[in-house]
Amino acid sequence: MQNLNILYEDNHIIVVVKPVGVPVQADKSGDMDMLTIIKEYIKEKYNKPGNVYLGLVHRLDRMVSGVMVFAKTSKAASRLSEYIRQKNVKKKYLAIVNGRLEVSDKSIILNNYLVKNERLNMSRVCSKNTKNAKESELEYKVRKNITYNGREYSLVDIDLHTGRHHQIRVQFSNISHPLYGDIKYGQKVNKVGESLALFSYYLSFYHPTKDEYLEFEISPKDVQGMDKIWSVIL
Repeated sequence: MQNLNILYEDNHIIVVVKPVGVPVQADKSGDMDMLTIIKEYIKEKYNKPGNVYLGLVHRLDRMVSGVMVFAKTSKAASRLSEYIRQKNVKKKYLAIVNGRLEVSDKSIILNNYLVKNERLNMSRVCSKNTKNAKESELEYKVRKNITYNGREYSLVDIDLHTGRHHQIRVQFSNISHPLYGDIKYGQKVNKVGESLALFSYYLSFYHPTKDEYLEFEISPKDVQGMDKIWSVIL
């Protein structure tokens, strides 16, 4: 069984750090996924017979690491899903983007309409009137600039207002600052083999069954398998 980085666990939820390269749920690759890993952990730790229930209430892309919460009961899953719909779950990301952005405590908002191409598994910025277009908004602050391997990069702290497909990657590519390592949306500036520099570092929400507000925060430097650029920029 793969080692789990567990930040919190009780009878209703489990909060873990998803590693880079591990899918959230089973896909056509056949690689081990987070749902299966956590189910095996629960089955072994608590000596549970039969199938183990585990609710998936939000997602991270395969190449994105960071904090995730899973529900251990259907009641918890239902309530967490409702919190997400009501935008009462807060998620923050760190990203390293190509190019130099001005460091500032001032927040900048990116607001676009995006449409997803299911066949290519890609999204793009489009007009409001495009069929299936969805409004997408994020807020970011530029924290730091570095020069790495002769090129300039910026560290951005992102507060998602919506949760669209590949939203962060598409919106930063649209302003000509694609994420480090993003081959899909930044082919001209990134190389094959670089890790995607996007990390979900903060997650907060009300506990689904207790009168308690939970907050979790972790640095990419504390997670195994992260690209060296994180230790340089942080």
